[in-house]
Amino acid sequence: MSEPFIAEIRIFAGDFAPRGWAFCDGQVVPIAQNTTLFSLIGNIYGGDGRVTTALPNMQGRAPMHPGRGPGLTERFLGEMTGTEEVTITQATMPAHTHLAHAATTPPNTNAPSVTAAFSRSQGGLVYEPNAGSDVVDMAPQSLSPAGGNLPHENVQPLLALNFIIALLGIYPSRA
Repeated sequence: MSEPFIAEIRIFAGDFAPRGWAFCDGQVVPIAQNTTLFSLIGNIYGGDGRVTTALPNMQGRAPMHPGRGPGLTERFLGEMTGTEEVTITQATMPAHTHLAHAATTPPNTNAPSVTAAFSRSQGGLVYEPNAGSDVVDMAPQSLSPAGGNLPHENVQPLLALNFIIALLGIYPSRA
């Protein structure tokens, strides 16, 4: 295997970081012991930039290229974004409709919910476009809200692997 560039990141299937490499887990490291690495990454990923710098934190994250693609939001080197859980509220739910389902037979005690299918004449339409003044709203409990504004997991399928960053190697030259 060729010698890596300093600050190069690779995916590693092992459960340890090889000699000269460190996990991309956001750890803060002293600049004095990592001057070459600091000259390349600065404090993009954290640290105070005087005494410490931080390694990128790839834990639970997918890598993406910085910049802006057509119709996409601009992303900057080192920017962390996204969330693992999303709460859908009425304000964030797309506008949609639900179809009314009802039976065409008269209701009985075994199926009381079908009463909405019958109008004044037992057998009419659920919806009457020219309804008279005797029409009233359905009881609120007949169409109860659902969801409870609780978050749900929103993570793409994944395979957990380690990302490692080269602390030693070849200093990359600029083109």
